Amino acid sequence: MSNLTLQNPVIQLDIQGMTCASCAARIEKKLNKVDGVTATVNYSTEKATVEAPEGMTPERLIEVVTQAGYGATLPAPEIEKADEAADLKPRVLWAFGLGVPVVAVSMLPVLQFPGWQWVALVLSSIVVLWLGRGFHRAAFVNARHGTTTMDTLVSMGTLTAYGWSVFAMVFGHAGTIGMTHQFSLNLAQQDALGFVYFEAAVTIIAFLLLGRYIEARAKTESGAAMRALLEVGAKQASLLVDGTERRVDVGTLKEGDLIVVRPGEKVAADGEVIEGRSAVDASIMTGESLPVEVEPGSAVVGGSVNTNGRLVVRATAVGEHSQLARIAAMVEEAQTGKAEVQRLADKISGIFVPVVIGIAAVTLVGHLLVGHGLTVSLSAGIAVLIIACPCALGLATPSALMVGTGRGAQLGTVIRGPQVLERARRVETIAFDKTGTITTGRMSVIRVDVADGLTRDEALRLGAGVESGSEHPIAQAIVAAVDAAPAVLDFRNSPGRGVEGIVEGRRIHAGSPAHIASLGHGPVSWPEAPLGSIVEIADDERVLGRIVVADSIKPSAAGAIAKLKELGLRPVLLSGDNETTARAVAADVGIDDVRAGVTPEGKVEVVRQLQSEGRQVAMVGDGVNDAAAIAQADLGIAMGTGTDAAIAAGDITLMRHDLVAAVDAVRLSRATLTTIKSNLVWAFGYNTAAIPLAAFGMLTPMIAGAAMAFSSVFVVLNSLRLRGFRSVTSR
Repeated sequence: MSNLTLQNPVIQLDIQGMTCASCAARIEKKLNKVDGVTATVNYSTEKATVEAPEGMTPERLIEVVTQAGYGATLPAPEIEKADEAADLKPRVLWAFGLGVPVVAVSMLPVLQFPGWQWVALVLSSIVVLWLGRGFHRAAFVNARHGTTTMDTLVSMGTLTAYGWSVFAMVFGHAGTIGMTHQFSLNLAQQDALGFVYFEAAVTIIAFLLLGRYIEARAKTESGAAMRALLEVGAKQASLLVDGTERRVDVGTLKEGDLIVVRPGEKVAADGEVIEGRSAVDASIMTGESLPVEVEPGSAVVGGSVNTNGRLVVRATAVGEHSQLARIAAMVEEAQTGKAEVQRLADKISGIFVPVVIGIAAVTLVGHLLVGHGLTVSLSAGIAVLIIACPCALGLATPSALMVGTGRGAQLGTVIRGPQVLERARRVETIAFDKTGTITTGRMSVIRVDVADGLTRDEALRLGAGVESGSEHPIAQAIVAAVDAAPAVLDFRNSPGRGVEGIVEGRRIHAGSPAHIASLGHGPVSWPEAPLGSIVEIADDERVLGRIVVADSIKPSAAGAIAKLKELGLRPVLLSGDNETTARAVAADVGIDDVRAGVTPEGKVEVVRQLQSEGRQVAMVGDGVNDAAAIAQADLGIAMGTGTDAAIAAGDITLMRHDLVAAVDAVRLSRATLTTIKSNLVWAFGYNTAAIPLAAFGMLTPMIAGAAMAFSSVFVVLNSLRLRGFRSVTSR
């Protein structure tokens, strides 16, 4: 690495070696001790964001992290990071595959064949020493820096149980062929050199590896939002130079380049139309449900789709200066700024772990002082470490999470991780994007008015016939409203105004009221129309009818909003549409707080404003324009039918297209978190009650291992109750 002086006062480092939230806190503390440095470390994204004084080198910051016992490098986007979850998965499978036989043969005397303990030794050695090496490495790093975490207790407990078992087999008579375990609650009557405790060690490693695997899966998805946003933009563009077109990569475009955009193609950069007329679908970027008519002088956004005519666009913003890139930057900023909710186990480990180690040491010395002998004293100390090992504690979160998320998947709800559940419990305000979230995002005919002498079907059929020659989304919605549109002859299109053609022997015109009026037809007094796009149908003599096309509200939206209110949440509608349209939609579904005409940046600002008022905010959306707001929110909820960018930025993904899934997501999150909390209370309560029993010699290490296993079973059974969770629609 070159020894370069930092020009930018803000630098990011990729951090390696963190195993829990307390690791991030330790690195952050070390960096902040450097003069002039302000640092935040995000355990979830494994990044450190550092504000460094001028003249400080990256090597100095990396050295500080290294001295804390962790690794750090400058970000290298072109290199894919190792998939921690993929590395952990086979270790979890091997741990359970090798550990289950050890537990079975150790706990059930009927299975204890001659020499069973030697087989258990071989299998346990692989689980404890190889598969559990991450816990031991972390404990060693912590010890070097004079600190402890749950990794310390896991390592001490498993190595003590394993080491004493090996000692008893080699120097005692636990290795005698034909030996079987005999249970007794009276420690004084036990010969510690006649027992092995392999089952306690492998159980701890297997279950905690499972918890780490679930956690790693959530962490590997943290960069998915950025990758999905990059996929939205065009990959190539037709560059126009001296009248000649050639295909180029979008990365080579410069401000001022002329780009040709044909029907169906994405606009490759933010720009200005200098030639051609068309309707551009910018909904993926702006949230507007209606395609926007563009002509020379109109602005277009990179990532939007040209629906019909050929356009020539002059690029005004490319690369990192484009709107798409700005949204991507906001997503990254929001995700980096989110503080990982520290797990309860990590919060109290600073007290719990050293206390347990101290109790074990006092127990050993105390029994020696009262003359109980070395083997009895060691057995009591080992029992304390085993009974205190956080097996149930490590299982409390992943077991409930596995059952809860599995049940959620059956109901169409995908929850990313335990930190999401904590945020879901605290949410009190829920903001909704309009298009594709509250509404269907698809145009449809919602009303047809006709002149005297015509029926609704006749007017709609004539309109569908003349519009069948157009590719415009509004035209296609009208065509879709009839079973079969009649053929059109001599079709003519006036972009931005209307179409005409011969249908069933008559020249039929279709277009905006202003366009139809320009044909010389007098104005018609129609009833008040609902909000939407109005297309008037006329022949050469008079106006025949009026068709209203709009984005329809999802049938389940109003009921879902009502249920969310019952849960104590305040709904807010965010929309890029105008005030009138947004308020009409909000009134139909029961939302009072409406923020209309907001840009993607504006949606982020609204979320930040609500957060500045002390509110915990959820954001529900489906488009690229929602991705930054979803990431900024305390709880991001993405519609699974939306864009990959929104889904990747969200904490919860709703695979069903209706908002009832959002209600289920909040309810399931709260239920799962409640289960996790009760599991944690049990695990700590069990430790609190059992440690004194072990310390006073009332539990043998074998009974301590069995009690620890029972604690784990209790946690699993408690978590399995979540399988009975029901959707709000089935209650």
